[in-house]
Amino acid sequence: MDFQVIDSHCHLDFPKFNKDREATIQCARKAGVDQMINSGVDPKTNISSLELAREYDYIHATLGFSPHLSPEATDEQVHLMLNFIEDHVTNIVGIGEAGLDYHYFTSNAERNRQIEVFKQVIELADKYNKPLVIHGREAEDIALRLSGHLDKVVFHCYGGNLETMRNIVDAGHFISVPTLVCFSEHHQEIAREVPLEHMLLETDSPYLSPRKGRNEPAFILDSLPWIAKLRGIEEKDIAECTRKNTIRVFGL
Repeated sequence: MDFQVIDSHCHLDFPKFNKDREATIQCARKAGVDQMINSGVDPKTNISSLELAREYDYIHATLGFSPHLSPEATDEQVHLMLNFIEDHVTNIVGIGEAGLDYHYFTSNAERNRQIEVFKQVIELADKYNKPLVIHGREAEDIALRLSGHLDKVVFHCYGGNLETMRNIVDAGHFISVPTLVCFSEHHQEIAREVPLEHMLLETDSPYLSPRKGRNEPAFILDSLPWIAKLRGIEEKDIAECTRKNTIRVFGL
């Protein structure tokens, strides 16, 4: 293979990689994944994401606060999280993942709290001009409304509707296509429609594997033939374009 890809969103610090983290990283590199972006979701993984980025010059960290934590988080915990991100802002390529998850959280109180916390994360991304990585499950339109004014936004693992996807693209933002595209008709529809200059690729490892068991960055290559077939273009063109987009968005 004469081309390289970037996994724009993974969680190599998660326990599922404890037994073979180094081997997994080297396997990805051999497969043609030349860079990986490791995304923090809570105080613990923010620390471990920074450690990975320090250890490997081809792994980059984003620091975030999952919307799954927001409903239960105290103001003090949110404040500590924001301070931690601010203290390490020069060591990261983006802020997130953060956002809204209306799939698991259905009460107004939970959703309002997610919005409240998300607004503070948006302010931080704006203040430091860092790309914002959004988790926006079943609330993509609201997440866009809140963050649309930012310069650089990535909707990670996008699974919303095509209309909101077009609005995201019209705002100049990016859609990250996960390895779900290998088996999800909805994600195939998204991959067919999103303009190539607004597309990133991700595994969201260890989740959403296109094979049995755990997902890993090497498996991002599995999505290329699917997207190539959907769009009627070469795998190499998808790899190159999404790689350039990722480098541009995150300033790699």
